[in-house]
Amino acid sequence: MSRRIIEEEHIRSLTKGSGGSSYSVILPRNLIRELGWRARQKLEVRKYGKGILIRDWEE
Repeated sequence: MSRRIIEEEHIRSLTKGSGGSSYSVILPRNLIRELGWRARQKLEVRKYGKGILIRDWEE
């Protein structure tokens, strides 16, 4: 696999949701499968320095 394809699979677009009050980022399917996440699963999203941290939400 070429380096450009590998780099591009880590690049994602920020999309404005309907109503304009939220945004979304579509994650690669293989990453979701590797993490064992499923549709409608609750996730914790936190600001971490100049980025964000997304992880499985634990009650």
